[in-house]
Amino acid sequence: MDYSAEYRRKLTPVDEAVKVVKSGDLVHFGEFVMNSSYLDAALAKRVDELENVNIFTTTCPFPPQAVLADPDRKHFIYNDWHMSAASRKLHDKNLCNYVPLTYHEGPSFYERGYIAADVALIKVAPMDRHGFFNFGTSVSLTPSYCDTAKTVIVEVNEKVPVCLGGNRESIHVSEIDYIVEGDNKPMIQLPELPISDIDKKIAGIVLGEIEDGACLQLGIGAMPNAVGAMIAQSDLKDLGVHTEMLVDSFVDMYEAGRITGRRKQIDKCKMVYTFAMGTNKLYEFLDMNPVCAISPVSYTNDPFIIGQNDKVMAINNAIEVDLYGQVASESSGIRHISGTGGQFDFIFGSYYSREGKGLICLTSTFKDKEGQLQSRIKPILTPGAVVTVPRSVNFYVVTEYGIAMLKAKSTWQRAEALINIAHPDLRDELIKEAERMNIWVRSNKIV
Repeated sequence: MDYSAEYRRKLTPVDEAVKVVKSGDLVHFGEFVMNSSYLDAALAKRVDELENVNIFTTTCPFPPQAVLADPDRKHFIYNDWHMSAASRKLHDKNLCNYVPLTYHEGPSFYERGYIAADVALIKVAPMDRHGFFNFGTSVSLTPSYCDTAKTVIVEVNEKVPVCLGGNRESIHVSEIDYIVEGDNKPMIQLPELPISDIDKKIAGIVLGEIEDGACLQLGIGAMPNAVGAMIAQSDLKDLGVHTEMLVDSFVDMYEAGRITGRRKQIDKCKMVYTFAMGTNKLYEFLDMNPVCAISPVSYTNDPFIIGQNDKVMAINNAIEVDLYGQVASESSGIRHISGTGGQFDFIFGSYYSREGKGLICLTSTFKDKEGQLQSRIKPILTPGAVVTVPRSVNFYVVTEYGIAMLKAKSTWQRAEALINIAHPDLRDELIKEAERMNIWVRSNKIV
């Protein structure tokens, strides 16, 4: 069929299209680098006409114009499923709310009717000859909120890579209400994060845990990037990928011949992911590449899907870990930093993988505002810190001083293992605190 007539019929100037938004509506923006600054700017122009419009997004990498146009939150109420650096700064000013979720459950919120969009404002690739618009680099929740939205508005952007499925990677013209042709801005480029010597040391310890045929998940941050760089330069063979986030280092590993996916038990030879963020190197690699398979987060992050592959290596960052083994990765005390994301999903799922390992990685110390050395392994989490991975689920913890496996260990054995990988200058104080907390007895010895 020729869908060009339907395309032309639905083609609408952007300012006309966003007039469908009414006071009291729930409006869903795109996710990650698929957020549309073009549609956002048009909505921001209507700030004085609207009240109580709830905006939802996932990790918008820029501060939306609609939010900046309403510093008193009288018109737009902004919510994020996972904080970006931009959202974090808005949250500090009370201009953004965090929406807690266990990431793989996200699509079920829409399916069960807990949330439904009145209007979806999303960015897509140009329509193909079959009438489909590809969602680009993010489908974690996007198909679900388009399913429930009363009105779907798409911004067509020629720079969006066509990311093959997997499943639910596209939306048909028949499911769209308004089509807007945008400004064709290039895809957002993530800056390269500096990798410290300590990051490299931790990455080296992690690398020692990875075997031929392992299936990789890398979180965001300098240390996971360092792991990817080391793998690319290693002699590891037949690695697989089943991850939440796809980043540039996966391209390096693939092009170095480290990734083949041949030993995977499911999605053999496919690099499975739910969103991608990086540079043009990544976006060009993804475009029309059948080795990559994007799917909703209900598939990629389901712990029991994750566990079907052998030797899953889930590698993630944290802010702090306490002597009970609790992990805080989303807030520093009461200051919100990011979100639960897929960390819980993959640490939990890695345990169900034959020979799998879920690794929480962090530097042993940081310097406070006064320049004093502070431990990231703490007696208790900083008051107000949110537990991302509970002690019963936590698996491995890695610092530059070594690796601690926490399963089947008592509270004092956990404390001992964690103190052994804390900074040597701070271990005595941790022992004293463990004694005070009745999780340590003096007869125990630190090796």
